[in-house]
Amino acid sequence: MSSLNTILATNYRMKYRSRTDITGLILEAANGGATKTKIMYKAYLSFAQLREYLSMLIEKGLIEYEEGVARYRTTEKGLRMLQMCNKINDELAISPTQVRGLF
Repeated sequence: MSSLNTILATNYRMKYRSRTDITGLILEAANGGATKTKIMYKAYLSFAQLREYLSMLIEKGLIEYEEGVARYRTTEKGLRMLQMCNKINDELAISPTQVRGLF
């Protein structure tokens, strides 16, 4: 499981996730090709939210639709963004030891 997914999987019930977090989950889910349903479940999104995000990601060139197989695939540009998101999340991650020290 990637860093981004690990962080979000433990907190998927939180009320607010940033657009960057959601974008990262979608790009990760579509890496190698995925249907709308697979992406929706892996990113914890409603169908309406998924449509909005897919439209934006296609427009930005981060994801592409493969008509012959009816799948979405993360582009090279999308993979570079996913790597940057994972690196940022790794740098910002707080270990359990650090959390205990805060209280």
